[in-house]
Amino acid sequence: MPFLDITVIPVPTANKAAYLDHSRASTIVFKDHGATRVTETWGEDIPDGKLTDFNKAVQLQPGETVAVGWITWPDKATRDAGWEKVMADPRLSSNEMPFDGKRMIYGGFEVLLDG
Repeated sequence: MPFLDITVIPVPTANKAAYLDHSRASTIVFKDHGATRVTETWGEDIPDGKLTDFNKAVQLQPGETVAVGWITWPDKATRDAGWEKVMADPRLSSNEMPFDGKRMIYGGFEVLLDG
């Protein structure tokens, strides 16, 4: 069953093009090391929740937009091996992040249903 790495990131809205450039460059690296797909999304309709929501989760500031992305791997073993290679890949060392990585939420998820 596929395995997903999911991120929720606050991105300065003015950096949307830079974020997309960063994502395109990173996608090549992830796919070269075993990912089957990389998906990036840009928040358009993110309501405020009563207790929590995407905006609160990343401490969204004025002038920022929530971006959600996921990397699809064939399985967790491929993901674990792929991440080791990705982290050592020199192509990412010059790929500056156009967002505040300290407020990024991320995690790995086992797919239970893919309909």
